[in-house]
Amino acid sequence: MPTKRVMSTRVLLICAAIGVATGLVSALWAGLHVIVAVGAVPLYGLVLGFHVLPGVIAQQVLRAPWVALITHAIAALISTAFVPAMAGRYLLAAIVFGGVQEGVSALLRYRHWEAWRFLLSAAITGIVIAVPLWFAFDVGALPLWGGIGFVALFVLGPVVWTLIGLGVGSSLRRAGVIRG
Repeated sequence: MPTKRVMSTRVLLICAAIGVATGLVSALWAGLHVIVAVGAVPLYGLVLGFHVLPGVIAQQVLRAPWVALITHAIAALISTAFVPAMAGRYLLAAIVFGGVQEGVSALLRYRHWEAWRFLLSAAITGIVIAVPLWFAFDVGALPLWGGIGFVALFVLGPVVWTLIGLGVGSSLRRAGVIRG
């Protein structure tokens, strides 16, 4: 008879703690989304890239299946409680960012936790979100430098925030968050 894997309370509590912390910061970050989306569209990738943090930190700390998606969902719910007008955006970000992070991890059978795997996931996420937002922001109407900057920063933004998340996750591991 196959054994049934159940996620421990400890893992769920760590996901919740990371999700609450990043969700609160994301709610505070909401105003910046509006400012950049209205006044500096090419920089939007740097701002939106912030949303990789819940999953990156959770996966770096726990190195287990589903933790990115669970943590993203919790972060989205917390952010929505404070900025209900962005509920749809937070939930969509949780699905896309968490989904790509879990998808890349699953394709690698949850065996690779090196930085390159996280950076690959970040670059894929940047491309996945740049395509629809290119059309939403009508980036083709921008000068050539604006379009190039938009694409470059949509890939660079999640990569930079992933590096920050890896640093936070590594610090939490060293602090003993996962010791049993």
